[in-house]
Amino acid sequence: MLQLENINFYQNDILNENYNIEINEGVISTIEKSTKIVKDINDLVVPGFIDLQIYGAGGRLFSAEPTVESLTIIEDDLLKKGTTGFLACIATNTPQVFNECISAAKEHRSSSRNCLGLHLEGPFLNPKRLGAHIPEFVRKASLDEIRELLDFGDGVIKMMTIAPECQDDEVIQYLLDNDIVVSLGHSNATLEEATRAYNQGIQTTTHLFNAMSPIHHRAPGIPTAVFNHDKAMASIIADGQHLDFEVVKFAHKLLMERLFLITDAVTACSTGPYQHILNGEKFVMPNGTLSGSSLTMLHAVKNCVSYCDITLPHALNMATLHPAKLINQTISIGVIDSNRKANLVLLDKDLNLKQVIFRGELLSI
Repeated sequence: MLQLENINFYQNDILNENYNIEINEGVISTIEKSTKIVKDINDLVVPGFIDLQIYGAGGRLFSAEPTVESLTIIEDDLLKKGTTGFLACIATNTPQVFNECISAAKEHRSSSRNCLGLHLEGPFLNPKRLGAHIPEFVRKASLDEIRELLDFGDGVIKMMTIAPECQDDEVIQYLLDNDIVVSLGHSNATLEEATRAYNQGIQTTTHLFNAMSPIHHRAPGIPTAVFNHDKAMASIIADGQHLDFEVVKFAHKLLMERLFLITDAVTACSTGPYQHILNGEKFVMPNGTLSGSSLTMLHAVKNCVSYCDITLPHALNMATLHPAKLINQTISIGVIDSNRKANLVLLDKDLNLKQVIFRGELLSI
């Protein structure tokens, strides 16, 4: 049993002050108002962060070293930073690399801690909106290929980014029918094409504004389709590099609970097709193309509060509740409530990381 005493936490965007949280067998068992009067409580407990798009951490880029050891190193590094749930992302690559990553994820599954599965960002993208993705690996999917991919994945593939205007409807429907979270991204879709894709059931959008048709007053593009839709969600990279913070602020005002944070983080790598070089606070390819962030989820939350006029509870929701909602996991993670997993992060008054609790145990960070 673990007891957190005299702490504050948010629930439904309301600050609950001076509470005790009891944890038993990895689950929050009780939440009660403390009978002890304590003034100036500065510690804030928040749900563990959830990152649905990250390529590497701890010095390991998963696609460059697709092994169980890499996943273990990435898991450990992210846990120490407060990310208690993530999807390991794989960018457009060869079938061999995808198969090696999937095989490693399947082998690792029985011992996995915070890795929730895989996000395949490609190769079924639009060649006109690739960003740092490798053009020669991009292609249109066939239904047989998708069937084989999901069969081989055996449940570890949780999310896929595709350009719907380049894919057949039967491919998209098959992914949806097999409970894959499908994200519209690296796409040149028009407003009409994107709206049709969301109406078909595509749930979300990959790194809003990046690598997609832009907003133009005579060609509204994908962002306008997302804003105008009543269900479509979108991820966003709040690092001040991929987007100006004013754009993050603008997007949040329009999307609110439909917007969530990702890091899109990579790590330095000098081998393989994705050679990431740290340039200030961002990573670039050898030719200078922006390739990924150096964000942590906590840093993204801080940026939202400091630079985007987003309230702290809303910024926290963007890193916890909203991604949990997208992957249908709010029954166990992403919120602080009784009978939820005790994956928690303790922050000080300046939002610095103090402690991480994972499955009810205090981790050393």
